[in-house]
Amino acid sequence: MLVTFTTKAYADITMFGGAALAMLKMMGHSGTVPSAIRAEDVPAALGRLTEAINAGKSSPLPIGKDADEPVVSTAHRALPLINLLTAAAKDGCDVMWK
Repeated sequence: MLVTFTTKAYADITMFGGAALAMLKMMGHSGTVPSAIRAEDVPAALGRLTEAINAGKSSPLPIGKDADEPVVSTAHRALPLINLLTAAAKDGCDVMWK
């Protein structure tokens, strides 16, 4: 499954489902797809996501099931989503995902 995050303030971001759901939960969301965050709630969601990543509450998520494939840190994987949320918070835009 792929999850695409959209907002009027930034380009769309598409992530693998497992990584996207983990980040949604770090933001304090239930992980329901599709769903959205209202513009006034975006700064709080961004804060929870960055706090969880900085606190090390998230473990690296493997790219695939093959043990030989590299592991990408959650901080690196979250960077495009953090940029999207930052732009949405700055411009006062809703964030949606499907």
